[in-house]
Amino acid sequence: MTIRQWARRYGARVLGKSGREVVYDFADLATIEGCIWRGDEVPLTPEGRDVLRARLVAAA
Repeated sequence: MTIRQWARRYGARVLGKSGREVVYDFADLATIEGCIWRGDEVPLTPEGRDVLRARLVAAA
């Protein structure tokens, strides 16, 4: 699966466009990837992933 597929499937946060290319929030994509690799459920919204990321940082 590619980053574009993750972004589309999980509704990654879009920061803007550069020509025809879409620019995604790297932290949001990294959180999606981490959930996939850990086998965790990926939160459905970027805000849900923000909360998860904050929880993971606090636990570290």
